[in-house]
Amino acid sequence: MPPFRRYAVYVLPDPARASWARFAAAWLGRDILKDVSLAHPDCPGLPWPPAEITARPRRYGLHATIKAPFRPAPGVDEATLCADLRALAARLAPVGVPGLRLAPLGRFLALVPGPGDGTQATALSDLAAEVVRGLDHLRAPEDAADLARRRGAGLDARGEELLQRWGYPHVMERFRFHITLTGRLARGDLAAVHEVLAARLGPLLPAGFTVDTLWLLGEDDAGLFHPVCPAPLGRPRASVD
Repeated sequence: MPPFRRYAVYVLPDPARASWARFAAAWLGRDILKDVSLAHPDCPGLPWPPAEITARPRRYGLHATIKAPFRPAPGVDEATLCADLRALAARLAPVGVPGLRLAPLGRFLALVPGPGDGTQATALSDLAAEVVRGLDHLRAPEDAADLARRRGAGLDARGEELLQRWGYPHVMERFRFHITLTGRLARGDLAAVHEVLAARLGPLLPAGFTVDTLWLLGEDDAGLFHPVCPAPLGRPRASVD
């Protein structure tokens, strides 16, 4: 049996490389790459303490989902998961992201790609689709409890079809690259949290960055995700003496 109950493939922005990622990781209260807790920043004006607003996304750390959490198929161990992800990633090209902006997605707040011509959004969707397809042989079928949980928010016919085929409804043309920053908020709190976060995080957001590495993460029995192995995108360039 693998050491974790579920695995996922994420993009993990590195707080050591960017001021926006440092603030966002502190906002969540966790640096997932170092696998350590962080002190939340002081953010006057919030309707609730950051620790309560971020309780759910803190389990996953600062991340963008590429392949949603899944249980490994029988006989699939962690070494196989890492090896197959790295082999797949080596065949895929890095993708540029045209900046980030803070936006509401339903009842939570997230960072989403900034304005662009749509080319990068398509490239990100294509990347996620390749990973979902390319690693599907490693995934155990969803059990009844998994399916019920995924259906909890309500699915249309296409969402149900994607759930049955890929184990998750927000894939393929339904995929949207996003970095979750809050749990589900009351409608009256959404605007207040948005205003505070926009003032603190907005000036730090990048004009653009590159997704050049995927990460395999594992979920422990407490529901926390931990980094397992990186998978760089694209074959390494030959060294030059």
